[in-house]
Amino acid sequence: MVSADVFEVEEGVRFAHCDPAGIVFFPQYLVMLNTLHERWFDEGLQVPYAHYIAVRRLGLPTVRLECDFTAVTRQGERLRQRLAVAKLGRTSLELAAEFDCGGELRARFRQVLVCTSLATHKSHPLPEDLRSAMTRYVRAA
Repeated sequence: MVSADVFEVEEGVRFAHCDPAGIVFFPQYLVMLNTLHERWFDEGLQVPYAHYIAVRRLGLPTVRLECDFTAVTRQGERLRQRLAVAKLGRTSLELAAEFDCGGELRARFRQVLVCTSLATHKSHPLPEDLRSAMTRYVRAA
């Protein structure tokens, strides 16, 4: 991913992530992806995710998700997780994320999220402080 900034963290693969064969059970990748979003808010954007939900009463539900799982990941391995903004709109954004282990791509995601009011469940403009913080992660076209 080419970007002004890419949010990057590493996560160890735990027993709870794996199926009886000892490999990551694919729905657990989605749990990891959601955790990556929360960490991006907290650590990268400096906008506490819990505050965004509980105090601002805004949500960011997924309205489209594409996943490619390219190789097996096993318990004990470490996944490097990278996230960038592919598109940033007024009420929505498209994220691009990749998980790799030792340079080998394991999973790739494209995800569209829409900012919504938790009171009305209708779309809502992204708050300006959040949108401004996200701009540094927008990939160059």
